[in-house]
Amino acid sequence: MALSSRLSFFDEAQLDLLREKTFELIEKHEFKIDHLEMIKLLDKSGCKVDTERRMVRFPRKFIQEQIDKAPKEFIISGRDGKFPLEFPHPKGLFYSRTNTGGQSWLEPDTGVFRRVTLEDLRYWGRLTDRLEHIDFYASIVPDDVPPMTADIHTIHTALNNVEKMIWVQPYTYQTVEYLVELGVAAAGGEENVRKYPQLNFITCSLSPFTMKDMDVEIILQCAKRGIPMQPCSLPATGTTGPATTPGMVILSAAETLVSLSMAQLVQPGVPIINTSLQFSADMQTGRSLQSTPHAMRQSALFVQLMQKGFGIPAHTYGSGCDSAETDEQCMTERALQTMLIAASGASVLGAAGQLEVACAISPVQLVIDNETFRLTKSILADMSFDDDSLAMDVMMDVAPGGQFLTHAHTLSHCRDHLLPINFCPDDRSTWEIKKKGSLFKRAAEYMKTIMKDAGPVSLPEDIQKEMNAIVKSADRKLIG
Repeated sequence: MALSSRLSFFDEAQLDLLREKTFELIEKHEFKIDHLEMIKLLDKSGCKVDTERRMVRFPRKFIQEQIDKAPKEFIISGRDGKFPLEFPHPKGLFYSRTNTGGQSWLEPDTGVFRRVTLEDLRYWGRLTDRLEHIDFYASIVPDDVPPMTADIHTIHTALNNVEKMIWVQPYTYQTVEYLVELGVAAAGGEENVRKYPQLNFITCSLSPFTMKDMDVEIILQCAKRGIPMQPCSLPATGTTGPATTPGMVILSAAETLVSLSMAQLVQPGVPIINTSLQFSADMQTGRSLQSTPHAMRQSALFVQLMQKGFGIPAHTYGSGCDSAETDEQCMTERALQTMLIAASGASVLGAAGQLEVACAISPVQLVIDNETFRLTKSILADMSFDDDSLAMDVMMDVAPGGQFLTHAHTLSHCRDHLLPINFCPDDRSTWEIKKKGSLFKRAAEYMKTIMKDAGPVSLPEDIQKEMNAIVKSADRKLIG
């Protein structure tokens, strides 16, 4: 039997069952596609369409054809090809992203929660660029911009402060075209955006079985330009999804495969990472939670079904917590989540830096999560079993009661083990002498050090002018 550092929640027979039930659900159940242009495309492609009701049934053959078109290997990147992310991960590990959507900011110096500002967004972006194990940026929600164009101001600010890939979450149908235009402008034109699209869009289903006009418009606009997308399903157990884990995962697989299929229909070969942010509904309050055992198992099962069953890269929550504070519960929940999802083989671990089910964020927590990802990668990295690693000759050289410290083999490997960034391995007396304080304090000091000279990215003047004009046009037309 082959041993592995990965977990599996099913055997081959169960995997086949989940695949078959996913196809069965897609083929037999109606999906509401609330976008007339896409309805017409699906009708021409042989799907069973009720145009008046905007309902569609997708034949299995059609879905499988679109899955086959989706690339199984691709590279996405930041500005001008910087910070490239190769899928599948060349070392069999994972990529990670910051939290998206957080509206509250935990002030590092005071410990006070307040609303997010554009200045926070600038800081968040520059910090992301400086953390080695945070691979791409997802935007938070500033409170000091016009609500009708908040996503446009958000991404405009991100493009001025982030070199890594930017994950875009549009808020309204009307803003989609402006967000795409910003991405094209930042890349230097239509031709360049196909080569190095720094923006990567999320398009969400409205569980269960619904695609809003905004999210279908994202698919159309992005696919036409070859901009990568991450179709996302966000059900909660017993409310917007079934009360059982396999049922939840089948629903999420079906919804994301429908989105993938529409994208491949518009532009075969556009890069897709299927995403499900799984929630567990608290039946006492109705609140959606992400760090319950149910939610974590659902996330792990989804990524395995998507990757092993359909060959599509998968993304889910791999950090974050339900706790509203950076307390012991917070650290326990996110550690469990990171290790479980990473060991399950996810391509992307999401939600770094978030608290309170993605409603709040902490830049210091983002620094801590960066180190947790570093440690997790070290645990899951492939292990060598060559002669040097087996160390038989070394052990034969050492007599009973001897030592290995002075052996040349030890010297050659003494730097193999990770040195901590902010974690502290000192004993209590050393820790007290050095006055190192808590992990949160050490991470906050480290953050200030790496952010000391952090500034905006340098963009050509013509690109700046074009982006500014797009934002002004959006404000004028959408706000009035």
